[in-house]
Amino acid sequence: MGIRIAGTGSYVPEKILTNFDLEKMVETSDEWIRTRTGMKERHIAAPDQACSDLASQAALNALDMAGLTADELDFLIVATITNDKVFPSTACIVQRKIGASNAGCLDIEAACSGLLYGMELASGLIRGHKKGKYRNILVIGSEKLSNLVDWEDRNTCVLFGDGASALILQATDDDDDLIVASEVKADGNYGDILQIPAGGSACPTTHETLDKKMHYMQMAGQDVFKQAVPAMVGSCKNVLAQAGVSPDEVAWLVPHQANFRIMKAVASRVGIPEERVYINIEKYGNTSAATVGLCLDEMVRGNQVKPGDYLLLTAFGGGLTWASVLLKWC
Repeated sequence: MGIRIAGTGSYVPEKILTNFDLEKMVETSDEWIRTRTGMKERHIAAPDQACSDLASQAALNALDMAGLTADELDFLIVATITNDKVFPSTACIVQRKIGASNAGCLDIEAACSGLLYGMELASGLIRGHKKGKYRNILVIGSEKLSNLVDWEDRNTCVLFGDGASALILQATDDDDDLIVASEVKADGNYGDILQIPAGGSACPTTHETLDKKMHYMQMAGQDVFKQAVPAMVGSCKNVLAQAGVSPDEVAWLVPHQANFRIMKAVASRVGIPEERVYINIEKYGNTSAATVGLCLDEMVRGNQVKPGDYLLLTAFGGGLTWASVLLKWC
């Protein structure tokens, strides 16, 4: 039994927030943002759009490409840090919205690495059970980060946008296997450098936590950079070594779209030239768990991948978490 991606999908809200818009909100400039992050604009969800709404539209687009109906899905995984509610899971809400009546549902929280974590879990479900039990698994990365950003904090509000992406991993009856090698890792010792301090059981919501803005994202940017680059580089090299594939054989490096400088540093240290690094950060900013899938959907719909291409996906996020997946397109 092999695994392939039967369909990809994505969705971003209609509203666009440009760097020039941000100049009117905080002390920053288009030039400062572009030269330090590579971002020009990002999409912002409407007040009545929830994470599940973004996820559902991306899911429907992936189902349409795959030629599947929602009731043919066996499992549904949503990677997000912006869940609709504490419970039920956003996956269960998406199940209801798209009509995936036969699917088991699960949310995972691995921040920006979430989609790759979801792919790892989905491939394990397909391979780890008797043939036919899990044939079609929908993996979604969806975020409404605009709810978690302090729009008066220029260090974070310029970075993030809203969006969703979806992949359908499908069991095949031949030996062609999409996922050649993979690695998922974490280090909770550095969790404090990228977090939302309040709102959980360790620090419940109070008037004081609200007044201190402890429910917004907090990030030590330089510390994140110092951890992100070596983690992603090491992970990429590990999966290439597992597969016996050299950097020269990789058609595309598809990194998490967090920061142009991080992506360039990772590509250089892995040994992949910039022209083979897929980047769309200028249009979307950092959409956390959605970024890698947004890239893949653009690549597939733009006919930028062909059978036999090696695609190296890598991501890094709060937790700290990181992951890399080497695909051989089939």
